[in-house]
Amino acid sequence: MVANALYNLVDTIFVGRGVGSLAIGALAIAFPLQILIVAIAQTIGIGAGSAVSRSLGAGKVDRAKCVVGNSFFCIIALSLTVSAIGLIFIEQILIFFGATQTILPYARDYVVVILWGLTFFSFAISSNNLIRAEGNARVAMVSMLIGAILNIILDPIYIFVFKLGIQGAALATITAQFCSFLYILHYIYGKETTLTIKLHHLKPNLSIIKEIIIVGLPSFARLSAGSISTLLVNQSLRFYGGDLAIIIIGVIIKITRFLFMPMFGVVQGMQPIAGYNYGARQYSRVFEVLNLTIKVLLILSSFLCLIMILWPAQVIAIFTNDLEVIQTGIPVMRIILFSIPVLSIQITGASLFQALGKPMPAIVFSLLRRVLLFIPLIIILPRLSQLGLLGIWISYPIADIFSAIITWFFLRSEIRKIRQEAEFYKI
Repeated sequence: MVANALYNLVDTIFVGRGVGSLAIGALAIAFPLQILIVAIAQTIGIGAGSAVSRSLGAGKVDRAKCVVGNSFFCIIALSLTVSAIGLIFIEQILIFFGATQTILPYARDYVVVILWGLTFFSFAISSNNLIRAEGNARVAMVSMLIGAILNIILDPIYIFVFKLGIQGAALATITAQFCSFLYILHYIYGKETTLTIKLHHLKPNLSIIKEIIIVGLPSFARLSAGSISTLLVNQSLRFYGGDLAIIIIGVIIKITRFLFMPMFGVVQGMQPIAGYNYGARQYSRVFEVLNLTIKVLLILSSFLCLIMILWPAQVIAIFTNDLEVIQTGIPVMRIILFSIPVLSIQITGASLFQALGKPMPAIVFSLLRRVLLFIPLIIILPRLSQLGLLGIWISYPIADIFSAIITWFFLRSEIRKIRQEAEFYKI
């Protein structure tokens, strides 16, 4: 996940340096759509991954294979549907997402290429969860490294050598993800996995598809909530700050993505362990992995945020040499990033409920930060006492802090319930 976050950063650096600041704004406009695409893939992947880990924990190998086959069916059908809709209504979607007339051409050129390669992109993201659910984290890591490294190599070739501009960045992403797709197919039909599927496993099973979607809904809620909130941010920034504000948030989005991706990597590593041991009624292992996850996330996020907050000008200057963007972005980055470490509790709590096959509380906590708290703040604060842009920026840390506090209280309650269940089974 660190590698995945790194290639997103490098992508933006090459676009900013090779195409210009407006192209960074285009990436910010395209970001909500990309989040939505990832949300669909993660809904299927994490939902299926949870079902696979619990099935393997209970010794039901053939059912786990059926889950894998049905996840493939779902991801292909959904990807083709989203691609078709996106290509037909591309300009309307981008304007709705906050594109200004100067940024729109760049955003259109980027998104069209992404939509054409969407199926491979979604398949690679979704299938990595299945590989982790089986316990083979090394293969999942290699798959992501293939995509990340190839993207980093191809970016300068497509942008600077072939002079493809922002389309080159999109093409580099799709080419890299296609190679990850081929690697995953090779693994699935190799000897390392117990989840090799046959034709009959691909037959749609409504009960399995329902379970995949229901358990995966928290991921969709969390990620699509990010898409909705980013959309509202872009629209608000277009009104209060124009191109400059959109460019600044475009840089900060990539930085925060770099911070969050390794954190999500840790909790995704936690999920199959928690789900497997919960299915096997090894509750002490569930508590052990929960405590370890929170500690690791706190240390990791605090270290990364400290670097970004102490040297914001140097970090922003990596993306662009536009002095106005750098100077205006320094205080904004410090405001948005300082509260991220407290989200260690919130991210872990929502992921734990999902791993235990309890979708409803997981959905609520996934929506808590980016919808239930952030969206009202982003609507109210800019209009409150003429705060304007400042109201948008301070909405981020306020939502972070309160969502972490609320999650902590409910997580403690769930831990007590698991302890009571452990006593019931005398474990």
